Amino acid sequence: MRVLPNRYYRMILRYVDQEKQKEKHGRCFHLNVAELDSREMKMFEEIRERDEIPTHKVIFYDFECYHVVEGKIKEDTEDRLVLAMGGGKEYEFLPF
Repeated sequence: MRVLPNRYYRMILRYVDQEKQKEKHGRCFHLNVAELDSREMKMFEEIRERDEIPTHKVIFYDFECYHVVEGKIKEDTEDRLVLAMGGGKEYEFLPF
């Protein structure tokens, strides 16, 4: 998805809570997607399994504070970006 500055995006957080799939919807602003450099990825090697090491960092503002989340890009199409964070948690971003 092409990320533009100063644009609103719909945000969906999906997670598993007590065996049930749940969703939280919201809006975000100042979305930024960047690939993690080797130094940042090395920090996760000691904490996570090799296949769960994040490759990208997503930064956004959701009217309360800035959020920085790390994960792997699961889907990147023209109209949607999905970031899988592991543990059954994922963020989906859509143009507003």
